[in-house]
Amino acid sequence: MERQNGNMRVLVVEDDQSVADGILDGLSGTTFDTRHVTTGENALKELTSFEPEIVLLDLGLPDMDGTEVCRRMRAISGVPIIVVSARDEEIDRVVALEIGADDYVVKPFGMRELVARIGAVTRRTQPEEAQTAPESNRVFGPLRIDLRAQRVYLNDEEIHLTPKEFELVEYLSSDPGAVFKRSDILHDVWDTNWYGTSKTLDAHIAAIRKKFGHAGWIESVRGVGFRFEQPQ
Repeated sequence: MERQNGNMRVLVVEDDQSVADGILDGLSGTTFDTRHVTTGENALKELTSFEPEIVLLDLGLPDMDGTEVCRRMRAISGVPIIVVSARDEEIDRVVALEIGADDYVVKPFGMRELVARIGAVTRRTQPEEAQTAPESNRVFGPLRIDLRAQRVYLNDEEIHLTPKEFELVEYLSSDPGAVFKRSDILHDVWDTNWYGTSKTLDAHIAAIRKKFGHAGWIESVRGVGFRFEQPQ
């Protein structure tokens, strides 16, 4: 689906009408084309009919938990997902990020912050012009990373990664064998506005290792960070 008047399509999944109204009002104007649903089931339907470019997802929905909605969305789509929730425990953040969310915003929040988060996530997940450069593939034995298409293949089978997981793999594989510090990864992959804990990074690394089927693709370097290399 093409953008209408260049506006970004945003799906707001929120059952609290007052919160939804605040988000819709804050995103009104010439930048965003918003659609609002109150249930997880309708959110999944809109994923194919509305084809949103970003999803703002509450966790406390009346028909199913938002984490289940996130899991189902991620199984069929790479659309960026920002969880917008009153749940502020670290475990809630980690679980949401581990199952595929790209960011997590705690209620109450300011609209300026939310718009900034939307901008940061879309910048991270949209393909760059530079990806059409000659280096379009990185091959490590059975693993092929297609930078231009933002796809990863293992033994010629596609491995579905979230936009954030792909960005992390792309970042670490840019210098195989080199050790990347945790602070540098958070700064460069989560951008300078990231104020979360490094457990977010651990959750993403764990998810990638599980999908790759071998922890050796991303090795932990105790007290420093991580290195990417082909397992022996």
